[in-house]
Amino acid sequence: MRNNIVSMENKVIIFSAPSGSGKSTVVNHILGLYPELEFSISATSRAPRGQEQDGREYYFFSEGHFRELIAGDKFVEYEEVYPGSFYGTLKSEVERIWSKGHVIIFDVDVKGGVNLKRIFGEHALSIFISAPSVEVLKERLEKRATDSPEAIGKRVAKAAEEMTYAGQFDYVLVNDDLRKTFAEADKVVGDFIRRGIRPGQK
Repeated sequence: MRNNIVSMENKVIIFSAPSGSGKSTVVNHILGLYPELEFSISATSRAPRGQEQDGREYYFFSEGHFRELIAGDKFVEYEEVYPGSFYGTLKSEVERIWSKGHVIIFDVDVKGGVNLKRIFGEHALSIFISAPSVEVLKERLEKRATDSPEAIGKRVAKAAEEMTYAGQFDYVLVNDDLRKTFAEADKVVGDFIRRGIRPGQK
């Protein structure tokens, strides 16, 4: 992957977080600030939910087709999150965005974020967004009222495990005040785009 399409000008920004940390809100804010950023649409083998559309929220494939794409080496990275439920980043999606001279922004789960940082190295800025605590995260999920208590319990347990990955990211943003988080994310992303390398690197 890196030998084929990564050049010195290519950059990616990776956002990851446990569920309920406010990641999507921060990503949408950043996308609205920088026209040179473009969102990378992930592929999945799960069925669309609600109003989701193929090619907008995700590229939706059957499990069989997803496995064929894996066998054909079509992914930068992928993960089987649950048995038969795959998520991944298509090489064609990366190439599509870079061909326009844009910076890719990824909104992926924590393990996917770690994988992407490992693959893209210094071409990538990885940002972990964290709730102030597991307790606060639980409260946020309960206020959403979209999951059963059992489902919330599973999400909280997974989030507690995911928070142990924070140290593998370039930056950790603790989202306890959304305005402060927006400002900090803006500065970190802006520095990275302008310098073309990870902020803080000599």
